[in-house]
Amino acid sequence: MEGLEQWKDQLEQLKSQLEPWKNQLEKCLHEAIEYLNQIPPVQLYAAISVLLISTLLLLSIRLFKHAKSNTVMLTGLSGSGKTVLFYQLRDGSVHQGTITSMEPNESTIVLNSDSNKRKSKPVHIVDVPGHSRLRPKLDEFLPRAAGIVFVVDSLEFLPNCHLASEYLYDILTKASVVKKKIPVLICCNKNDKVTAHTKEFIRKQMEKEIDKLRASRSAISAADISNDFTLGVPEESFTFSQCRNKVTVAESSGLTGEVGQVEQFIWECVKP
Repeated sequence: MEGLEQWKDQLEQLKSQLEPWKNQLEKCLHEAIEYLNQIPPVQLYAAISVLLISTLLLLSIRLFKHAKSNTVMLTGLSGSGKTVLFYQLRDGSVHQGTITSMEPNESTIVLNSDSNKRKSKPVHIVDVPGHSRLRPKLDEFLPRAAGIVFVVDSLEFLPNCHLASEYLYDILTKASVVKKKIPVLICCNKNDKVTAHTKEFIRKQMEKEIDKLRASRSAISAADISNDFTLGVPEESFTFSQCRNKVTVAESSGLTGEVGQVEQFIWECVKP
């Protein structure tokens, strides 16, 4: 019984300590109501509307920033095997010979790889034509790209090394790519052929070619006006590791279905 009486005494003491706070709160609430009653209804409703709209805008901006894109782009020179790779990624189908696209191919897919299928969300794949006159279409998709697969023909690499490196240079210096740090995969395609160059050889040759391009495109030259950012570290030989975004190299074969490394890259770009 003594314990119960002590507990009651403590409750009474707590109640007496909270009483001033209660009175103060009631006073503040009463003053707030009186103040609101003095405001014309039109102004009050306008203030409430502004507050609600501002809150909704802030919430929508936060949701937009956290919404991760699921678009991955395939690009590269004409004849590099982009479209064959696109069909292979889309449904595993094989297309023999060269397929020339004059318009972007688009499809929303689930990656075929068994290891990724259970945890992969749908991916929007865009195959952008490689012809120089059609490359501006690339800029239409870059703002919503989560990753870029730059396809290189491993068989005919040397004759096309300069053109491929120049195209890649233009992509890597675009403001939308640099600011968003969009990852880029250099996909060395057609590696099923015996005479195909290795990905390490292609990487080194493209780094050398981009180093030459970087030197020739000075900040004041007209050729560099279209580029938003410069590459590499001044007075150092260029390597892809110097890029602000991540640039990796992989091998594939659209004809034989060896696209596992490409699928892994795509999954890394769009995973939650």
